[in-house]
Amino acid sequence: MITLTLKEQPNVPLEAESLSPDVMAELRHDAIRALPVFLGKRQCRLDDFFEVEVEGEAGDELEIRGEADRVKWIGRGMTKGRVTVVGNAGMHLGAYMKGGVIEVSGNASDWVGAEMTGGLIRIRGNAGGQVGAAYRGSLSGMKEGTILIGGSAGLEVGMRMRRGIIVVGGPVRDFAGLQMKGGTIFLLSGAEIRTGAWMVRGTIVSLTPVRLLPTFAYACTYNPAFLRLYAMHLRALGISIPYESRDGAYQRYTGDTSVPGKGEILVWQPHSS
Repeated sequence: MITLTLKEQPNVPLEAESLSPDVMAELRHDAIRALPVFLGKRQCRLDDFFEVEVEGEAGDELEIRGEADRVKWIGRGMTKGRVTVVGNAGMHLGAYMKGGVIEVSGNASDWVGAEMTGGLIRIRGNAGGQVGAAYRGSLSGMKEGTILIGGSAGLEVGMRMRRGIIVVGGPVRDFAGLQMKGGTIFLLSGAEIRTGAWMVRGTIVSLTPVRLLPTFAYACTYNPAFLRLYAMHLRALGISIPYESRDGAYQRYTGDTSVPGKGEILVWQPHSS
């Protein structure tokens, strides 16, 4: 177990791609302390900013303590192990992630899980924009994996995602599912406007009414069988979604016809009591 305690917030964002179990697991204690981080253009040592404690062998469990709002690229490209952030996390958390688990007790900034291909990220608080999204100029966002946001999220959640699951507990801002190519987004508290804009494929599930673009057409009202499987999977992660016909049904809308696209937005309609 490796524990890093932030001494104080850096005055500018700290580039810390070395904060990953893949990098640290096989290193000696002194080598971990000497890992490079970048403050602007200046290369520094990890122990310039963090108190480093190692219990036994380094292993593939990393805990980061402190308000790391300005610490970027935590867990970048990780393939294994667990990263726990006790506090907040900066931009690009879990970007290009391939496996393992990242858990944040506080909030996270933009680009959580950008272009990830596997693993699990759980944010207990709020997240910024571009969760699971494609970087500018890239054709595909996340291709596999699961991102769970307990609070709210910003713009362009799931932009160009191809596969995987994103669940957001709080309200989401504009352009959720922008240019989505596959995968599933669950909006437990709905979203603002332009949901599913230029959507090609994939599924967006909203448990509250959302304002839809006129390029989405009503198809039917039903209870999709595949949501029962999603409900079982998400229940194991502590998340509940309705799916029983006795409780209500989903209105299905297809689009975005301006692309043209074959995506779907499912909006839950509970039975009136």
